[in-house]
Amino acid sequence: MRLYVGCAMWQHPNWQEKPLPPAERLHNYASWCNAVEGNTTFYATPHRRTVESWSRQTDPDFRFVMKLPRTITHDRRLTGIDDEMTNFLDAIEPLGRRLHALWVQLPASFVSLPTLASFLDGLPAHYRCAVEVRHPVFFENPRATAQLESVLEAAGAEWIPFDTTVLFTGPATSPAEAEARAKKPHNPRRTRALTEFPIVRYHGRDDVAATVAGWQPWIDTTVAWLREGRSPTIFIHTPDNAGSRTLARRFHAEVRDRLPDLEPLPDPIPTDPMTLF
Repeated sequence: MRLYVGCAMWQHPNWQEKPLPPAERLHNYASWCNAVEGNTTFYATPHRRTVESWSRQTDPDFRFVMKLPRTITHDRRLTGIDDEMTNFLDAIEPLGRRLHALWVQLPASFVSLPTLASFLDGLPAHYRCAVEVRHPVFFENPRATAQLESVLEAAGAEWIPFDTTVLFTGPATSPAEAEARAKKPHNPRRTRALTEFPIVRYHGRDDVAATVAGWQPWIDTTVAWLREGRSPTIFIHTPDNAGSRTLARRFHAEVRDRLPDLEPLPDPIPTDPMTLF
């Protein structure tokens, strides 16, 4: 029984007293969390040697959920992308089993299920795929929901919910919250898993108590998934993400309070200077 938790990044200015060398940042993060969102690949395909470094810094059981480049999902909208996909898959190949899923984040205007079905059908069979949709029709229209689920289930793909309901509850209380609300989608919470490997993105608030209170439905859902034999991955976001690493561990601890047999997270590597007191 194993739960994976992580953040939207593996480095943040607030996470170390002094910045770590690039070759140590992911290694340090991986002592706090056992999964990470690969958001940087949305903007550019990384060099293969960079990905080799990521592999060296993590254990084989660490999970990367790697976002496809925007040229594939947003610019070309999953069509005419054979060369781009080949280059991307070659670049991330050094991750090996660490690559948990290819993350297909679709633009809010995307509704073409035949295009999505064709894309998923064309992927090499050994890649696990997870899709994040943002168009409201998939959340508000039961027929559209069922059609999307049918496409995903036929391909063995998961639906990634991005739960921002807590973020949009009440007025923004800081510039960071206002900026997050301007950029993030606002769709109903979805908790149905389609595969053995559900993936959730949860967005909280600046206020820790509000963030923790808001994730309680996900605690219940995650416990149920684990009891069913699923292997979920939960990513914790906050407006500035300064506390997300600690919050991810807290989420894991709350689930483990309910399921004591759950495998614990590793002990974090200390990075702050030692003191006498």
